[in-house]
Amino acid sequence: MKKKIAIVSNLSWNLYNFRLSLMFAMRDSGYEVVAIAPYDQYSQKIIEEGFEFHEIKMNAQGVNPLEDIKTMYEFYRLFKKISPEYILQYTIKPNIYGSFVASLLNIKIVNNIAGLGTLFIDENFITKIAKLLYKTSQKRAKRVFFQNREDCDFFVNQGIVQSYKCDILPGSGVDTERFKPRYKEESKNIRFLLIARMIWEKGINEYVEAARVIKAKYPNVEFSLLGFLEVENPGAITKHEMDKWVNEGIVNYLGVTDRVDEVIATADCIVLPSYYREGTPKVLLESGSSGKPIITTDNVGCRDVVEHGINGFLCKPRCSKDLVEKIEMFLELTPVERLQMGEESRKKMKREYDEKIVIKKYLEALEE
Repeated sequence: MKKKIAIVSNLSWNLYNFRLSLMFAMRDSGYEVVAIAPYDQYSQKIIEEGFEFHEIKMNAQGVNPLEDIKTMYEFYRLFKKISPEYILQYTIKPNIYGSFVASLLNIKIVNNIAGLGTLFIDENFITKIAKLLYKTSQKRAKRVFFQNREDCDFFVNQGIVQSYKCDILPGSGVDTERFKPRYKEESKNIRFLLIARMIWEKGINEYVEAARVIKAKYPNVEFSLLGFLEVENPGAITKHEMDKWVNEGIVNYLGVTDRVDEVIATADCIVLPSYYREGTPKVLLESGSSGKPIITTDNVGCRDVVEHGINGFLCKPRCSKDLVEKIEMFLELTPVERLQMGEESRKKMKREYDEKIVIKKYLEALEE
């Protein structure tokens, strides 16, 4: 009889775009894989790939205790119904509330703390509550994966998780076969691209301010943005704000797409000036694997992906002036130097961040 694994996240989009390869690998290894997430348009895509799917009601950004009690009941109802032997969980509410319930039902727990997000940018009362909830909920976890050493050390040093349970993953990994260098037509224009959820903490304001300065000096430079607008987040950027920038001629807004590899291929350089507590940004791995130079912040999670001056540049968080300097450093490179920088990105991703490394660690954790 196959052992059943429930894989849980706060978005079906997240499971489909970031965890699908892992789900296939677990299924190929003989496990029965069940997906649990709030329903969205990607839920049906998961079903079409042959996976059992269960919807859970969850307010991913909410801090209402009554809503969270309802979420815990939803977990209890689903876990009792599905009866998994293991749960693999992503994002804060599954990691906390799913773990509480799984402990009651004696289900083995493997959690992934993929970055600390906006919650841990500044220390406040909510942060203290989150630490307490994390500490209590992770006691029964068999393994807790982190996506960078700094987050792992933070949790261990704060006494939230015991060190023997912890392991470091190279982000979510990247499919180096799908994300690979593609032919790009020659153009007089230099194209910069930022891919992220459109929230301020991803450095959107710094990117727009830098674009305004650069475009005044270099008319052949383009700045584009790709990602969800008006997301459920206190720092969400509105359509009105985006339209204002577009109408001013500062940036192009490309909307959203499931073919992000094709959009990356059109860019000369990927920019992510994030001051969010990232795990390891998936988009940087995908861009590096696609052979693109990267400009990102000297910030948790981001700095691991870039070797300054080798496959890109690191800039100061929340500093558009420094971002301008790094963009100008890229513009001063020759076409051959830019190409070499992209080649270094590709080598680094294949060497350190291939998703096969991530999948192997998960399968080993389950076998233990």
